[in-house]
Amino acid sequence: MSLVRCLLLAGITLGTNLLAQPSGPGQKDDWWKHAVIYEIYPRSFQDSNGDGIGDINGITSRLDYLHDLGVGAIWITPMYPSPGVDYGYDISNYTALDPEYGTMADFDHMVAEAKQRGIRVIMDYVINHTSDQSPWFIESRSSRTNPKRDWYIWRDGKGPGLPPNNWQSWFGHSAWTYDEKTGQWYYHYFYKQQPDLNWRNPEVEKAMSDVLRFWMDKGVDGFRIDAVSRLFEDPNLHDDPYRPGYNAYGDRNIEHKYTDNYPEVNDVLKRLRKVVGKYPGDPVLITEADEPNITELTKLYGQGDEVQLPMDFQIADLNKLSAPDFRLLFDQVENNTAHGQPELFFSNHDQRRQWDRYGDGVHNDEIAKLMAALLLTTRGTPQMYYGEEIGMRTTDPARIEDVHDPIGKLGWPKEKGRDGERTPMQWDNSPNSGFTTSPKPWLPIPPSAATYNVETEKKDPNSIFNAYKTLLALRQSEPALRDGSYQALDEENPYVFSFIRVREGSTVLVSLNMSAEPRTISVKGLKGTTAGPLYSSPASGDEAIPLDKIQLAPFGVLVAKVQ
Repeated sequence: MSLVRCLLLAGITLGTNLLAQPSGPGQKDDWWKHAVIYEIYPRSFQDSNGDGIGDINGITSRLDYLHDLGVGAIWITPMYPSPGVDYGYDISNYTALDPEYGTMADFDHMVAEAKQRGIRVIMDYVINHTSDQSPWFIESRSSRTNPKRDWYIWRDGKGPGLPPNNWQSWFGHSAWTYDEKTGQWYYHYFYKQQPDLNWRNPEVEKAMSDVLRFWMDKGVDGFRIDAVSRLFEDPNLHDDPYRPGYNAYGDRNIEHKYTDNYPEVNDVLKRLRKVVGKYPGDPVLITEADEPNITELTKLYGQGDEVQLPMDFQIADLNKLSAPDFRLLFDQVENNTAHGQPELFFSNHDQRRQWDRYGDGVHNDEIAKLMAALLLTTRGTPQMYYGEEIGMRTTDPARIEDVHDPIGKLGWPKEKGRDGERTPMQWDNSPNSGFTTSPKPWLPIPPSAATYNVETEKKDPNSIFNAYKTLLALRQSEPALRDGSYQALDEENPYVFSFIRVREGSTVLVSLNMSAEPRTISVKGLKGTTAGPLYSSPASGDEAIPLDKIQLAPFGVLVAKVQ
């Protein structure tokens, strides 16, 4: 067995052991800096009862898989009671579970089993809006004088049949819906079935803070806060400015100037941090922060008193393999003025999977491994999306009749919705990929599952799955990759993104060829003349590679220790 292979196997063992060390009561270890977060879309991860829908017990049954993979925390998208208009992001009760996912006893069991494996549990905290079937909104809608009327945004129209202003829903058409009974309009940044909460009302904040306490008391380790930048809007209801053109829903394009990024958001985040900060174990707050630039993103760290991990959509949305662009973006987030920990990802339940955005149709598997290295070797907390580790593809519905996601129905065919990135996890090459025993899973299994599935890829040492597993292990076993500093190298190279991670005299070099041509690079100024490969794609049999002549295949990857 080669030296490299021995190191990789040793890394896998060490990485797993490191993950299985949660902090004790009151102990602060910044675990969220080192844990790899794995997003689970529960409808699509594992069905345990044969109804075609994933559930809590299904998640529990796969915890050993997640532990062995090297996952340190799972973020579970909403499992709360919901009419399902936005598949869980329209919540009718924040302190209960939808029966289609299981019971509270199932949840308690899952949390306990996760903790035994050193896996933290992060819940989705949908802070901007509720379902229109929430008891809060039903009361608010009942009359203009109801005590909960001011829990939502109610306004008079400009005139008969006219909404208060031109604000648009993110999912198309007016952001205002008229209520016949009370003769006013209510505001909803998203679907009309998702009325926005009024966060300027302290009673709303108290109720939502109690939601955090409820789940913290159940043993969760933190929250991913949904749509946080949309929490406040202009109280004077100024019209948004128009932009040229039309969107997929046939509306004139507008700039969301008066409904995004109000400074009150930061005050709310400070107070929410205090709520969770009273609990042991250093609970984490993560924000969905699709901010326009790193300056706005940086504000969400506060003075270290807001969120620990604002999700970086600047890097996630680059959508092209460009060494200069990635180098610039990583430099910006590395040098954020708050000195905050970056939070990095490339796919989630709202975004097409990265192989479809970055792949060229010829080298997709090589690009998948390159993106894995980009995510798992840079400095920051990585967030993976279920199935990312096996190269799952986006599979769009072929007909409008097959669409589940309402935005796909509204915008078809320009907007096909988000079903394509939410298809069931591909565990094996059985008819339903091991996801369900039901003859009809809630979304169809794509034909690519016959090749891209966990069991098949486990057996192939050159698979995407084994690339992820190796890189996840190295991230834990190599101190420089775990929490070393970051520095870009060869900064004028238009094709290859190279950087080093350094800790206590140990240096790991990463070089990523983001082009379809072979490249040879020379890395200078390091304390060493050669590099010993820890991971390479394609696999290298070399024990030492000269730093002045590093050869990279098309979309090739080298992760190596400088000697």
